[in-house]
Amino acid sequence: MNTAANTEAIWHFLSTQGADFGLKILAALAAWVVGRWLINLLVRVFTAALERGKRIDSTLSTYLRSILTVLLNIVLVLAILDIFGIQTTSFAALLAGAGLAIGTAWGGLLTHFAAGVFMQVLRPFKVGDFVQVGGVVGTVTEIGLFGTTVTTPDNVQTIVGNNKIFSDTIQNFSTLPHRRVDCVAKVANSVDPLDAIARLRSAVAAIPNVKATPAPDIEIMSFTPEGPLLCVRPYAHTDHYWQVYFDTHKAVVATFGAAGYPVPETPITPRNR
Repeated sequence: MNTAANTEAIWHFLSTQGADFGLKILAALAAWVVGRWLINLLVRVFTAALERGKRIDSTLSTYLRSILTVLLNIVLVLAILDIFGIQTTSFAALLAGAGLAIGTAWGGLLTHFAAGVFMQVLRPFKVGDFVQVGGVVGTVTEIGLFGTTVTTPDNVQTIVGNNKIFSDTIQNFSTLPHRRVDCVAKVANSVDPLDAIARLRSAVAAIPNVKATPAPDIEIMSFTPEGPLLCVRPYAHTDHYWQVYFDTHKAVVATFGAAGYPVPETPITPRNR
């Protein structure tokens, strides 16, 4: 009996309202396709207008584009719901009654959104800067509504929540004109460390992209059983950091080799018998 009643109810719905419901589905699909096309078109026009004006940098431009895209998609979803007769007020009431879990999730998103707004105002970094944020080191490629995209030196795309960034320490390696490149070099006990320092000063200064001012720091840092440990610290722009880092090590090897310095070895002490 129940099966027959259900079948009859379904058949009654299809015969009386099926055509109307099918038309609504087709209209919703058409609205989605056309709406998405229009959104992409408007975003492209908006982006082109910002680039032509050249009054807004790429960081803020990307952020504004993200906001526009989200708002237009919300409008599109509400328009599709309206096709099915779901009013905006009813949809809002449905979301409001969805429960504590959804509210908590949205609260987290709102904190990321608010942090993103503050980052746009305070500008601790911009797109293209090399930074350490939220425990991630890399180049900023996008500052989004809720997260910032960072490409790490090993070419991994990483997205960090804006609130995590804003509530943690931010290191911007691109703000200042140069960085110190920290390297070390060890010489044997039989080598005069002052002679090694003098040789390294000229060799390191000749490395491409090493700053003349401030001059490289080359001093005795500590003493080890094998011999003195020298700190070799040239200065370079962030863009040339790793090139200078590796070239400095090559310069140390080449300089000590040309001088005929022996390889530092651990002294062998006789055992007490």
